[in-house]
Amino acid sequence: MPQIMVLPVELRNKIAAGEVIERPASAVKELIENSIDAGSTEIRIEILRGGKGLIKVTDNGGGMDRDDALLSLQRHATSKLRSEKDLFHITTLGFRGEALPSIASVSRMKLVTGLKDAPSGISIDIHGGEIEKTKDAPAVGTSIEIRDIFFNTPARKKFLKADSTELFHIIDAVSREALSHWDIGFRLFTETQETMNLPRASGPRERILQIYGLEFIEGLMEVSNPPSPPFSKGGIGGIKMTAFVTKGDHFRNNKAHQFIFINRRPVKDQTISHAVYDAYKGIIPHDQHPVFFLFLEIDPGKVDFNVHPAKREVRFEKKQEIHGFVSAHLREAVRKERAQYIAPFAEAPAWAVSEMSVPFVEGEGGVSPSSGYGTFPPSVKDIAETMEFPYQPSLPFLYLGDTFIAMAGKGGLTLIDHHAAHERILYESFLKRINLDSHTLLFPKQVKLSPKEYAVILQEKALLSEMGMEIDDFGHHTLIVRSLPDALKEADMRGILSDVAAALLEETRPFQSIKEVLAARIACHSSVRGKEILHQEEFQRLLHRLENTENPDQCPHGRPTRIFLSLDDLKKMFKRK
Repeated sequence: MPQIMVLPVELRNKIAAGEVIERPASAVKELIENSIDAGSTEIRIEILRGGKGLIKVTDNGGGMDRDDALLSLQRHATSKLRSEKDLFHITTLGFRGEALPSIASVSRMKLVTGLKDAPSGISIDIHGGEIEKTKDAPAVGTSIEIRDIFFNTPARKKFLKADSTELFHIIDAVSREALSHWDIGFRLFTETQETMNLPRASGPRERILQIYGLEFIEGLMEVSNPPSPPFSKGGIGGIKMTAFVTKGDHFRNNKAHQFIFINRRPVKDQTISHAVYDAYKGIIPHDQHPVFFLFLEIDPGKVDFNVHPAKREVRFEKKQEIHGFVSAHLREAVRKERAQYIAPFAEAPAWAVSEMSVPFVEGEGGVSPSSGYGTFPPSVKDIAETMEFPYQPSLPFLYLGDTFIAMAGKGGLTLIDHHAAHERILYESFLKRINLDSHTLLFPKQVKLSPKEYAVILQEKALLSEMGMEIDDFGHHTLIVRSLPDALKEADMRGILSDVAAALLEETRPFQSIKEVLAARIACHSSVRGKEILHQEEFQRLLHRLENTENPDQCPHGRPTRIFLSLDDLKKMFKRK
């Protein structure tokens, strides 16, 4: 008896659906891209129960006649390829001819479409991949309605997340398509309420502004239309890039705002991501991440989009040259912007040191430590210029640079990371509401977020209230912050809320509660940073509070707050017995 058999068409369609349609957001993405390829200028998306109840995408594109509408439901039927040559010169978003039949095979679908000048369009009902009914219907453009996705594949359906989680993925998918197609208007409705309204924009900058707000885009610099580099013979050539990347110190604690678009297709690519980080080499702090929106235009013949069924990944003919192009042009822009960013500090007199600097004064007995903080007078200019780190002999500790402090004690030397130590203190304060004094803002602060961030923060605002943050809905993806813990009074509220939203959207570790994750994220934002030098009283208070925490030796992320080197340890280091 033969062991090999050809799978039934129904099963083959379900397998294909599993490759292309992972969750409701995958269906939304595919339908939007079909609408874009159809020449639409307005796209409307309607969602119920996170896409489990309903996904409806309506556009004003070219539409289809009866014959094309029926053919579009067959596997590998497409209007976007005619020959093998076209496969290696992709200029459209959808080309496999798999999306519609794959979605139809795992849902109850209604397709209504029609041509602009045709007397009538067509309506087709499909259940589980089988056409049940067709009829004439008035239509211009296309409307596709999907109900009960995965109704006939229970194994896949049971792995769907909560409605709110699936909705966040849908918002993310719509946002990505809207970012790369700023010349199209997008409207998203969830549970009949308008969630997103993005009118047609003049360019990517305006679209980023629409989604994220003015404060967000002011933290980015634009690098647009740089000249092509001198590629080697046979190189890619002709590549164009418009980028919006972090300027100044507007780095993030997560990778939530990193987007790559190639020929207007949202993709993920480690080569290009690495090139961005490479541009910030030596500038970006440890455990911090740049924000970037990269819009690349590349000869379609030099990039292969046919690598992944969902078209999320690409393969470059000249990967190293792509990396070099992105890295070189961003690095040049970052260095120029950085020079402007630090210029005010560079122009200060060589002998001038801030209040947090070494407290020497000139007296009758020469140069000696003062009892307070001040500046070097010109007469000790040479001493100031040779100092590599602040040092005050009258204090029982020594700054080593960055966030590190050395403190001599009984029996040895303690090295302290005061940033990590402060994180531990604040983490337990937020978690347990210990020494967490909140204050009502005299002028409540408005913070605009992306639609996804806005929705998740509103969902968890009660949890944030437990941590001393009173937040209300102000509408139009804007929150109003009414009260804050004292520890956050100088913090970047948009950065905190964005980071909190990213934490809420991540899968939490099995041994961590959401509250623990949020407490760690917020503590990191508000803790003492590098380059900040503590007064003696501040440092002593920090040590006292650290000793009173449950786990004084580690920050919330598991890094050490302090390391003790005994005299025996030091003797071993110096090869003494």
